[in-house]
Amino acid sequence: MARSRNVAYKKNKGNRIANLLIILVVCALFLVVSVSSINLCNKLKDLHAKEQDIQRQIEEEEARRLEIEEYEKYTHTMGYVEDVAKDRLGLVYEGEIVFKEEN
Repeated sequence: MARSRNVAYKKNKGNRIANLLIILVVCALFLVVSVSSINLCNKLKDLHAKEQDIQRQIEEEEARRLEIEEYEKYTHTMGYVEDVAKDRLGLVYEGEIVFKEEN
């Protein structure tokens, strides 16, 4: 009978060690998953910030494209031709008076 108690005690002791090891493994896995989750959350925040920055850049470039289209339309008008002729070539209409600044 003493022998059966001794065997039962050893089995209980073995079960306790196995249970403790299982708990440690589960805790370690929980810790690893938690750290990975925090890292992924931080990475997600960074990606959202980059996405917003890229969206802002897209909007700026769209506005710039519209400005360029408007300027292109303006370059096909007589007003543009007159402005270039006056500013770069110094041409004026007949009878037009030109005022120049003194240096």
